[in-house]
Amino acid sequence: MTQTTSRRSGGRTARRAARSAPLSAEMRPIRPGMEGGIFKPLSEAQMGRIHQAALEALATIGLADAPPSGVAHLRAAGALLGDDGRIRFPRAVVETALANACRDITLYSRDGQNDLSLSGARVHFGTAGAAVSMVDVQGRHYRDSTVQDLHDAARITDRLDNIHFLQRPMVCRDIADNREMDLNTIYAACSGTSKHVGTSFTDPDYVADALKMLHLIAGGEAAWRARPFVSNSNCFVVPPMKFATESCQVMENCIAGGMPVLLLSAGMAGATAPSTVAGAIVQAVAECLAGLVYVNAVSPGHPAIFGTWPFGLDLRTGAMTGGSGEQALLTAGCAQMHRFYGLPGGAAAGMTDAKLPDMQAGWEQMCSNLLAGLSGLNMVYEAAGMHASLLGFCHESLILGDDLIGQALRVLRGIEVDDATLALDQMRAVCLGGPGHYLGTPETLARMQSDYVYPALGDRSSPKEWAETGKPDLAEKASARKEEILSRPSAARFDPELDRRIRAQFRIHLPA
Repeated sequence: MTQTTSRRSGGRTARRAARSAPLSAEMRPIRPGMEGGIFKPLSEAQMGRIHQAALEALATIGLADAPPSGVAHLRAAGALLGDDGRIRFPRAVVETALANACRDITLYSRDGQNDLSLSGARVHFGTAGAAVSMVDVQGRHYRDSTVQDLHDAARITDRLDNIHFLQRPMVCRDIADNREMDLNTIYAACSGTSKHVGTSFTDPDYVADALKMLHLIAGGEAAWRARPFVSNSNCFVVPPMKFATESCQVMENCIAGGMPVLLLSAGMAGATAPSTVAGAIVQAVAECLAGLVYVNAVSPGHPAIFGTWPFGLDLRTGAMTGGSGEQALLTAGCAQMHRFYGLPGGAAAGMTDAKLPDMQAGWEQMCSNLLAGLSGLNMVYEAAGMHASLLGFCHESLILGDDLIGQALRVLRGIEVDDATLALDQMRAVCLGGPGHYLGTPETLARMQSDYVYPALGDRSSPKEWAETGKPDLAEKASARKEEILSRPSAARFDPELDRRIRAQFRIHLPA
């Protein structure tokens, strides 16, 4: 009996050690860029009607407030400037832009280890947003977000397998000067993670300085243009159906500098977009098609992500409902339209209206993240860490989101059916003269890592074990994991000589 107990204990210990050891890329049961596309809330006929409605909106309503440079580019592409100042887009102009559009975008990482291929229905999860507050989990309150918070979010992202990119999730509210804020945003993000980074600019004139910094980081302009590891998140429209003049100028400067752009249309259903799910999708598609014409008029084939980001609204109160079922459908429907056009696309999912990482946050984040992945959305923005309808960001929630997204990715992987997985040979061996169970069989042990995703922080212990270990709280475990990550130097930190050169040219607010 003693020997049997010892063998079982050793086997359990060995299995736990195997689960906790880092897996090689080829052994991981989930990975960036897994294929989605099986969830289709829209039929082919419905997608066709949305497309036709978007074309009609562009031809008859058009968009206002294009900058003079944009008017020139768009008119050269065949768009029409009306007496009312609105730019209208004949069908042939849109079709030409679709024909010229880049359909196979790679978002590069700085180290080359985490490049993202946006072709087809490949799915990637990451952060995004412009939160103005940080969630203090221990104190249960909100405070202003800082550049150190952004840097810490980047460092945490760098260590999480299921957070595939970092788009700036918060505003550095401790930096009053907008130019310095934009430049420090790039510095804080890129010195914290080598994964792809997305950022925005508050003024067109700041793009040139940002490119100087990025050339330094890349090792020269040619190296930057060959592998641009930062993209521009560009709110080029102010819904409904108006160009954002300065953002369009930012976009033109980013295109000239070789930076990929995210064409971001973020209407609020019931406020700045129609209240129906279909209507909100139509407007977002129309606005992004106008952006696609704009980009390809400036530079045919420039990498541009089709960023339809319509958000839901609680019509009783006017509050945003980022964690609602309607939001999940908006995002999934947009993903289908991206695939309808064969364009790399992105939309928002995973944000929650909950103020803390609690049960509400869990159900809201999983609902939209899972449907976004199953619908084949290339870039799932705001997938982790975002609370209070985009007003607050939480480091602990970012860490917990890594576990949550891991489970969503396992669902996305689906069920493999072949001779090995049907397991008839195993059934014969176990049931006909075998041990009567599958625990410890060679087949079970061989697939325990390649088929199963184990949560890093999620608790699967028995109530007895949970009590014996001090009844650990999930948020407390996430805080401990955060402190462990931040206690180590960032693997993405700049070489000291490069850092000195950057600081000599730019006022960096983070300590050296």
